[in-house]
Parts: sequence; structure tokens; C-alpha cells
Amino acid sequence: MALSATQRAPAKDRSRPVLQRLAKAYPDWGPTLTFTSPLELLVATILAAQARDERINEITRSLFAKYRTARDYARAPQERLEQEIRASGFFRNKAKAIRTMSAQLLEEFDGEVPRDMEGLTSLHGVGRKTASIVLGAAFGVPAIAVDRHVERAASRLRMNKKGTDGTERGLAALYPKRDWYKVTWTFVLHGRRTCMPTPACPRCPIRDLCPYPRKTL
Repeated sequence: MALSATQRAPAKDRSRPVLQRLAKAYPDWGPTLTFTSPLELLVATILAAQARDERINEITRSLFAKYRTARDYARAPQERLEQEIRASGFFRNKAKAIRTMSAQLLEEFDGEVPRDMEGLTSLHGVGRKTASIVLGAAFGVPAIAVDRHVERAASRLRMNKKGTDGTERGLAALYPKRDWYKVTWTFVLHGRRTCMPTPACPRCPIRDLCPYPRKTL
């Protein structure tokens, strides 16, 4: 299928209408994990790896009522925490990660979740994606979180750069910092609901702006 002039346009020219349409198409954009504090969001994001957010919200409903501080998690017996988060999958590794991360918070940050990328990524089990989610949603610090959904959508839109963290750098170059939070969550929802591994192109709100050559009919 031949691309239109609009679809062939540079990513910079398409970036603003793409974001505007995605925000309109997904008015519920924003964090899909339930939390009331930075620590809760950090724990929930660790649990959400390889799991559906809906399932994690079910688990954390009782977990957060029981564990209030980093000290609570650090002191929790491994076996007990494993059973409490078992439904999240990979529960042994996740329990270990949460306990180790919480011990680090106590030892290095007085039990508080750090408010910067360097501090967050120094924690066990916390990469740039998790750190970016916490920075943006818990602290209001501009950050672009790239999960597999954002990666897929940005790649098809040709908004990513080559190399390590290419999607994050590509999107950051296209959008002002004030929009990074919106970019993260609109792209997440677009990747989950429309731009899936087999994309639902006929109902895509940005189909005429997308240069992806293998659109579905």
C-alpha cells in the first residue's frame, strides 16, 4: 500500500497531531496501577512485570493495607511475601526484589523513595522504565517510560532513534518535557488497545499519520 504525503512526512511534523488524537481517543490516559504513595507505585510497578495491571491492583488492595513502609517490606519473611504476591507470576523473584529494594531504601535513602533517575535506578530491580513511571506519576518529574507497547507504537510511527534507549530518546526529542507524561500513557494505551502486535489499523485514530507499511485491512 503506497504511503500518502502525510504519512511520509518527518516525525516532527506528525508528532503534535499524533499526540492530540491519541489523547482524544483515550481520554482515560494515565497510570493504570492503583497507588497512594511513591512507595506503593514502586512496588506495584515491580509486581506488574509480565502481569496484567488489573491483576496487580487486586493483589495490592490487600498488600498495601498490610505493608505501609519500606521497613515493613524489608522485614517481611520471603516465604510469606511470596504467597501474598503469588498471583502476579514470577513471585519468588519479585518478592526478593521488593525486599532487597526496601532494604536499600532504608540503608541509603532513610526509607524514602528517591525523586531522581539516578537514585531510583540504583535500587535493586528498578530500571529506567520503572523509574520513569515513578518519576512522572508520583513526583510530577518529566520522564518518558518505554514499555513494549510504547516501543511498538513509536517504532511503527518511526519516532524512535537507533541504539540503546532509542525510543525514549526519539520521543523526548519530538515532544516538550511538559508533554512527556501524556506521551507515555497515551502511547501505552494505544499499544494495548489498537497498535497491538497484530494492529487494528481500520479503527486506528492516527492511521493517516502512520507510515507503518503493513497495515491490516
